[in-house]
Amino acid sequence: MDWIKRFIIFHGRRHPSELGATEVMAFLTHLAVERNVAPSTQAQAKSAILFLYRVVLNAALPWLDDVVAATNPRRLPVVLTVPEVRSVLEQLNGSVGLVCALLYGTGMRLIEGLRIRVKDVEFSRREILVRNGKGGKDRVTVLPENLIAPLQEQIAKARALHQRDLSGGHGAVWLPDALDVKYPGAPKQWGWQWVFPSITRSTDPRTGKMHRHHLNEASVQKAMGLAAQRAGIVKPCSPHVLRHSFATHLLQAGYDIRTVQELLGHSDVSTTMIYTHVMNRGGRGVRSPFDLI
Repeated sequence: MDWIKRFIIFHGRRHPSELGATEVMAFLTHLAVERNVAPSTQAQAKSAILFLYRVVLNAALPWLDDVVAATNPRRLPVVLTVPEVRSVLEQLNGSVGLVCALLYGTGMRLIEGLRIRVKDVEFSRREILVRNGKGGKDRVTVLPENLIAPLQEQIAKARALHQRDLSGGHGAVWLPDALDVKYPGAPKQWGWQWVFPSITRSTDPRTGKMHRHHLNEASVQKAMGLAAQRAGIVKPCSPHVLRHSFATHLLQAGYDIRTVQELLGHSDVSTTMIYTHVMNRGGRGVRSPFDLI
C-alpha cells in the first residue's frame, strides 16, 4: 500500500490506470539513481506495483528490462570473537538460549534452526538434518557434543507438550508438500513435531486448522539483541551473526573451506570465501611491518 501510494504521488497523483510500464520504469529508476535505495528496497517497490497492475487492475505489463537496478555493495559479515559469543550466550536461557547456541554450534540460519523436527535430530551420529534450507536444499550439519543433553531435555519438554495437545484433541502440526493429504495420520506423529514448539496454538490462515507452530523468529531476534546489549557488545548483533561466527571460527581452527561450505549449505565456494577476509589474523593473515620495528 505504501509503495503504491508513493508511486501515485511521484506521478502527480494520476490514477494508475492512466500510467504504464514507462511510468513504472521511471519510478523504479528514480529509486535506484536518485534515492540510492538498496536492491531489496527497489525489488519490494517493484513487486508492489506489479501486484497493483496484475491483480488489482488486471492489466498486463511488459517485463521491465530497462529498469536501472540498485546495486548492492559487497559487505563483510559481522563476526564475534569466541569470548564475545560466550558472553552473549551466557545472557540467554530457556528455549531461545538453546536456539542461539545451536545456531553458533551448527551454522544454521535462524529459520532452519526453528524448523528442526524431532525426526531430523540424530543423536547417535551427532548430526542434524537441515530440511528445505535456502534454495530448497537439504544438508547435514554437526550436532555439538555439549548441546546433546540440553537438546534431549528440550525434546522431552516438547514431547510432554505434544501429549497434552493430543489429550485435548489437538496435536497436529503443519507438513510441507501436502504430506498431510498423502499421509493423514502424519501431522500428529511424534517424529514430525517441532523441536522448538510455540507456547500457544494458532490457526493456520491457509487451511483454517489449529496447529502449534514453532517459536517465532522475532522472539529470538529480540532476545539476541537484548543479550548483546547486556553483554556490552557494540557490534550489531542478530542471530545470523552466530552463523557467520561459526564459519569464521571453523576456518581459524584449520578446517578446510570445502567442509565449511558443505556445513553452511553454500552452492558456491566463493560465498564461503568471504569468511577468509574476517579471520582474526590481521589483514588477510599479514603481519604488519610496524610490528617488526
